[in-house]
Amino acid sequence: MSILETVNLHQRFGEHVILSDVNLKIESSEVFVLIGPTGAGKTTLLRLLDLLDRPASGRVYFDGTDVTVSKSYRQTARRRMSFVQQKPLVFTMSVYDNIACGLRWRQENPETIRQKVVTVMQLVGMQDYRDRKAKTLSGGEMQRVALARALVTEPEVLLLDEPTANLDPISVSGVEETLAHTIAEKKTTIVMSTHDMAQGQRLADRIGVMVNGRLVQFGTPKEVFIAPQTREVAEFVGVENILPGIVSGRDSDLVTIDVNQNIIESISVYQPGEKVFVLIRPEDITLMLGPGLSSARNTFMGKIIKMISVEPLVRIEIDCGFPLLVLITRRSSEEMGLTIGKSVYCSLKASAIRVIKRW
Repeated sequence: MSILETVNLHQRFGEHVILSDVNLKIESSEVFVLIGPTGAGKTTLLRLLDLLDRPASGRVYFDGTDVTVSKSYRQTARRRMSFVQQKPLVFTMSVYDNIACGLRWRQENPETIRQKVVTVMQLVGMQDYRDRKAKTLSGGEMQRVALARALVTEPEVLLLDEPTANLDPISVSGVEETLAHTIAEKKTTIVMSTHDMAQGQRLADRIGVMVNGRLVQFGTPKEVFIAPQTREVAEFVGVENILPGIVSGRDSDLVTIDVNQNIIESISVYQPGEKVFVLIRPEDITLMLGPGLSSARNTFMGKIIKMISVEPLVRIEIDCGFPLLVLITRRSSEEMGLTIGKSVYCSLKASAIRVIKRW
């Protein structure tokens, strides 16, 4: 049974629709990561899952119980969850007292509180800050205090809204290490939003992509990042070559696609005559100075029209009769003597190309 589920969930503020028809199941001990552009509705969805807000319509189920129908059901469910918001809230008291406050509100005995707080301070690496005033800490340290305060109550579900936003790399690493330990040792169900897509891939069992208040795709990190199902998802996860074409032929699973009177071969389920988008990641294209140097099914001659250095890489735009963006190392670019106007050959495997229906 899913520990969290939403059914036809909608949310609006006045006339503005924030969420539309969100249907989601999250399994116990799963790490589910929400990604999507700013304003997509990720924070709104987390607040509804934490039962801080009530939906305009639809249902939220916690451990099989519809918690939208009763205030007492919501209060019971919320005691089994913790929510860490994007901007960490700390109280004007010591680190120890900040972490202990949730247990004190639950009226646990002092010795139990002490044991749990000491344990979780060690978990988040804050044991040396026990008596420090929380308000004097850095942003990363405050985030770890907020995370410790959430973890000390031993929640079944931990909700995290951009837990490493605006933190320096060392602080990000510390928070991620704490989360990884929590995932491995505590088996806590985690639902988090993040703008850091690499972080999502590192931590997630499944990823959900939100665009304009809708959950438009979810699946494993590989399914979402390697095989996006819509143009919006493809653009968001970094597929920068999105070429409109028409399937012109088919031989078993191998299709030929006409892209501006050029033929690209890929593996696809689509039939001749269907309009599609061809998706190609810049890093999947191999550049060569001459033809016949690759066994890949697709090789196109083109001219370099633009080069931008983004250390240690170079982004190269090539006109092959259709535009291609290629990403290679600066060293490879220098060794090949690449310059604007130079003719090159672009090679890519049929298996590296993804094809989606053109909407």
